[in-house]
Amino acid sequence: MAGKVFFSVSMSLDGFIAPESVDELMGRQWMELQRWVFPLRFFRENLKLGRGGEEGRDNDIARETYERTGASVMGRRMFDAGEHAWPEEAPFHTPVFVVTHTNRDPWERPGGTTFHFVDDGIEAALDQARAAAGERDVRIAGGGATILQYVNAGLVDEFTIALSPVLFGAGIRLFDGVDASRIALEQVRSESSPRVTHLTYTVRRR
Repeated sequence: MAGKVFFSVSMSLDGFIAPESVDELMGRQWMELQRWVFPLRFFRENLKLGRGGEEGRDNDIARETYERTGASVMGRRMFDAGEHAWPEEAPFHTPVFVVTHTNRDPWERPGGTTFHFVDDGIEAALDQARAAAGERDVRIAGGGATILQYVNAGLVDEFTIALSPVLFGAGIRLFDGVDASRIALEQVRSESSPRVTHLTYTVRRR
């Protein structure tokens, strides 16, 4: 039985998931947006930062998201930003399929991550990711434009937003350009912690 297609992102209260410029990734606003993640035990384990870290529901959700993912899909913009920022042992530990217009040989990293470059569209990338994931789920890792393409194509089953108490004012909005006439949502879960609120929705066509 095939798994679900989902995405999971942190979002500011005014609807942004990243700064406009990739040069501002890892900047102050982005660090504030992701602040709920950094103290977690799972985050430290996954990036080989040593022992310790916080337990609790935030940590459980981060670990559950990782464990359900059998393969990931991302856009070329996200890959280009991460190629130089991720550690040598990239934090995915599964196959990753990069939607791109440029053909490139697979890029294998230590720890189980191999980046595959798909130049014939989002559906082809998803088909390859599904085959690699088996019964586990496929995560649309980002960025915002790639997530939106999959949502508008009706290819996303559910998503989770970690709503952070941060205001961006400008940047990349998660749903800027969504085809709202075709997309309907049902909230299935809401969980709060001192740092963030996790909102989970299923997606269906109207």
